[in-house]
Amino acid sequence: MQKVFDFLEKYLMGPMGKLSQKQFVRAIMAAGMSTIPFTIVGSALLILNILPQAFPFLEGIWNASFNRFTNLYMIGNTFTMSTLALYFNIVMGYELTKIKASEFDLNLNPVNGALLGMMAFLMTLVQLSFVDGTFVLQEGEKLVAGIEMGSFVARLGSSGIFVGILMATLAVWLYKLCVEKNIIIKLPDVVPAGVSRSFTALVPCFVIAFVVIVLNGVLVVMGYDIFTIIAVPFSFIGNIADTWYGVILINFFIHALWSVGIHGANIIGAFYQTFTLANLEFNSNIALGATEGAYRTFAGEFQNMYVVMGGSGCTLGMCLWMCFMAKSEQLSVLGKASIGPALFNINEPLIFGVPIIYNPNLIIPFILAPCAASAIAYFAISSGMFPPIIANVPWPTPALLGGFLGTASLMGALLALITCGVAFLIYLPFLVKYDKELCKQEAEMAASAE
Repeated sequence: MQKVFDFLEKYLMGPMGKLSQKQFVRAIMAAGMSTIPFTIVGSALLILNILPQAFPFLEGIWNASFNRFTNLYMIGNTFTMSTLALYFNIVMGYELTKIKASEFDLNLNPVNGALLGMMAFLMTLVQLSFVDGTFVLQEGEKLVAGIEMGSFVARLGSSGIFVGILMATLAVWLYKLCVEKNIIIKLPDVVPAGVSRSFTALVPCFVIAFVVIVLNGVLVVMGYDIFTIIAVPFSFIGNIADTWYGVILINFFIHALWSVGIHGANIIGAFYQTFTLANLEFNSNIALGATEGAYRTFAGEFQNMYVVMGGSGCTLGMCLWMCFMAKSEQLSVLGKASIGPALFNINEPLIFGVPIIYNPNLIIPFILAPCAASAIAYFAISSGMFPPIIANVPWPTPALLGGFLGTASLMGALLALITCGVAFLIYLPFLVKYDKELCKQEAEMAASAE
């Protein structure tokens, strides 16, 4: 086991630790976290709208009440779930500017960075064609002035998340370059800060607009645009992530990192969260009847609903066993102290208190249990035996309740119970063995004290 830990530290902990400190990754993590309130609000409104589909006996009540206000309250869903790319883009620009200002000691204003990134992104929404030496707006049933419409502007939804991230990155880089090379308009100190800040961003604004226009123009002449170029690699990665082996690999890396003391969920989550949000919006649109197609499995809070109940490692069953069945004082006390947070998917007291990290007695089930739970949940949903995830839920939502709310079905809660039960069965023989070892140690310590 020591060789295993040494291998993980050398080939996984080191590279991933460095990657997590990269400016781009830190900004994406912040952007992903910032979208949580919007996806939860949008999902709550969606559940309200489709609840009669899960419970048909409510249909008459809904027709006489909530359905009368559908067009009003679903505006909240449109401008949360259908504009995710815009939220990602704005926060990405803000956070990346703040990070660069701090690390390079430059006078960069995060608000300017956010607005410049948003401008660059919005300039990519229009779809153009190059016909007979002229740039013309594309025409079509869903195109208005070259802008594709869905429930709102289509490219502001999940399909635009990656473009929004990259355009914010490009804009902030050009903004930093202008300030670094002193290509800005400086006003006297007596000028109000707001006015001075606006003029500081004036030259970078021209530079960014020029670069994006040229980039757009070159790609359109070639028969593409930024969205179609970006879609190729990211759709490939997204397709891999939404497979049974992709889900297992994600959980393996998360928990392998945790096993050597690095918060794996934060690092790996920065990469897969954009895909799960995109899949969630896709599923939501199918549930609303706005889109046709097959539901996607790895969506929304798939992880917290079915894989990491009780916290990383799917330790809820383990914690309950420690509370009521453990014979060693150490596990019993820790179980009782940790059960409250564990119900809300927080288990740092267990990870560092048992401990689980660097513990050869528990590291195998800690990695194996979530991998098994993710595989079971994936096949259960993709086979059609259990409902897909159509709504986002807060990550601390207790097990079973999260499964019910995320699918608007009691079958979702049943699937959570199954995956949690399987995870516990994987832990059980290791827990019993470790508990016996601790009992022996405690007895030896007591005898020594006497």
